[in-house]
Amino acid sequence: MMAGNLEIPPLKARRMARCKSILHRVQPVGSIALFFMLWELAARLQWINPRFVPPPSQVFASLVVMLQNGMLVEDTVASVQRSLAGFFLGSLVAILLGLLTGHTAWCRRLFEPIIQLFRPIPSIAFVPLATLWFGLGETPKVFLIAYGAFFPVWLNTHVGVGTVDRDYLRAARCLGANARQIFFGIVLPAALPFIVAGLRFGIGVAFIVLVAAEMTGASAGLGYRIEQSHLVFRPDQMLVGLLMLGILGAVADWVFHKITSKTLLFWVN
Repeated sequence: MMAGNLEIPPLKARRMARCKSILHRVQPVGSIALFFMLWELAARLQWINPRFVPPPSQVFASLVVMLQNGMLVEDTVASVQRSLAGFFLGSLVAILLGLLTGHTAWCRRLFEPIIQLFRPIPSIAFVPLATLWFGLGETPKVFLIAYGAFFPVWLNTHVGVGTVDRDYLRAARCLGANARQIFFGIVLPAALPFIVAGLRFGIGVAFIVLVAAEMTGASAGLGYRIEQSHLVFRPDQMLVGLLMLGILGAVADWVFHKITSKTLLFWVN
């Protein structure tokens, strides 16, 4: 090797790449650990009032107790079931309607004004009406979550279908493709990244609406537990519920991203 050659040996390059990969994976965990350490320190030094913002050690102790008595497991299962049911229902309707409004002019003129009228209305505004319409069972909760998840999925699907390059459609017609072949062979694949983006956004909205939905006469659920803990002044249990919502949302987003990137959007990566 020449003296002026700065080329890195292959073995050293592999070690550097491995170290960077490990650092890339550890860094998010380290940032979360640092956040909890600063939170604990601030509570211990009375920089924040521990009565209202208990330290992570106290929150973790409450989490263990809630796991042992089965309360947290029951609440988590109830919340996951509701959020998934509402998300799938709202997303299914949103995709079907978004494909129609994005691809067919008369459907767009018929449905888009109605959807745009309801889109600015938040799900929480429908809580009293949902209780009046469906009672105090699971139906109003699923309805509110489906309503919240519908709009981001519909909007992304509608925009994705509408932005398909018209030259592709004209070329396909010139080559003799029928309407069904054009839709499934060109329109749907081109809109798929938009649909996936809308679904990913809809997952987050479903967990946001979940808290409001579980205040409509629920007897279990993370939103219900947060509300009940507020009434008996248990901020530690409230924070357990909030952290579980964050963990569930993050895990759902990560799983959805991994599944879609390896199946639906494998050519993008």
